[in-house]
Amino acid sequence: MPRFPNALQAWKSDAFPNTLKDEIEAMDPGILPLQKGCTRGGVADDTDITATVYKGSDDPDSILVDVGIFFTEITAACSCGDEPDTINNFCRLRIRIDKASAAAEVYVVPD
Repeated sequence: MPRFPNALQAWKSDAFPNTLKDEIEAMDPGILPLQKGCTRGGVADDTDITATVYKGSDDPDSILVDVGIFFTEITAACSCGDEPDTINNFCRLRIRIDKASAAAEVYVVPD
């Protein structure tokens, strides 16, 4: 389960969007559910992602944030070589950060 301790600490400050963006982009590959955001039947390559933080709200227990993620999707090639084809892709995520532990649940938001 991902954790966002720096973003939790920056909540309700002007630093929050950039802090969350930095934490997302520094995550180890495979943590975000980007495979569910693939649109062409390929495999998500999340080794180089870019995050955009849109909006956030909170309740007594958690922070809820909408984030856009740009990533690469690797698809099968056209059979004229062994090289894969890559496609720039985008998906929206909803992140719920627990205020007590900074642990987060991350979901792909369908278009």
